[in-house]
Amino acid sequence: MNPSLSQKLKKAAWIGGAAAAAAGLPLFLVAPGRAAKRQKAPFYGRSFAHRGLHSEDKSVPENSLEAFRLAASAGYGAELDVQLSKDGQVVVFHDDTLDRVCGVHARVDEKSYDELKPLRLCGTEQHIPLLTEVLDVIRGRGPLIVELKNGRRNRELCEKTYAILSDYEGQVCIESFNPLIVRWFRRHAPDLVRGQLATTWKDYGDGVSKPTAFLLSRCLLNFLSRPQFIAYRVGFRPLLPRLSEALGAMRFGWTVRSERHERHRDAVIFEFYRPQLKIK
Repeated sequence: MNPSLSQKLKKAAWIGGAAAAAAGLPLFLVAPGRAAKRQKAPFYGRSFAHRGLHSEDKSVPENSLEAFRLAASAGYGAELDVQLSKDGQVVVFHDDTLDRVCGVHARVDEKSYDELKPLRLCGTEQHIPLLTEVLDVIRGRGPLIVELKNGRRNRELCEKTYAILSDYEGQVCIESFNPLIVRWFRRHAPDLVRGQLATTWKDYGDGVSKPTAFLLSRCLLNFLSRPQFIAYRVGFRPLLPRLSEALGAMRFGWTVRSERHERHRDAVIFEFYRPQLKIK
């Protein structure tokens, strides 16, 4: 073979290989984890009450025992948020601070549970519950999505949440915006269905850098945790999260407020309307 032709063929092969590798990189980065049909079954097609079946007028506050009681009584699944108190209790509360819901200017993780419990949710008689209290109210009557909030002691939160869930007999899966939290469950609780929460990069705000927000919004860190579902905010969904779904990730949508946003979803996390118990 002509030496110059051989060199050209080698160069072409190298370029072709590099191009193939580059084309395959997004697939590697966004690919989901696999889940057996039996694992998906409790969550597929279900409607989950966002922070419980709370009311728009706040008479039934979000993440309250009453909201979870109502969700379970109606036959819905429920979604809830967990984080740690100062003394390491797993509490059910969404915000980092107490301002919006309790009218107290302080961080949740700066108060012990004895200090948190007397506070009232949205001016009602409802208090900030422990995760164990919520599980006692649900009693397996509907599947649960437990969102682990990103905080200062993520490993401790993962360990304590999993210990509590391990003693629970109902159906439960976990999700988080932080892929490192989801990765912890991939490593330590592979049989527990796990999901990656995501939204458009502008919605991440000042909490993360713009490059990190871009990676998160495109689910380009899926390789760390291999989530089995993507819970994406309703509205615009970029190509790469949709590619992850095409590769097998279940499609969860949040926060759904009308039937029109149920389309093309495998499960919905809803509030302020009453969807069917199962959308599929």
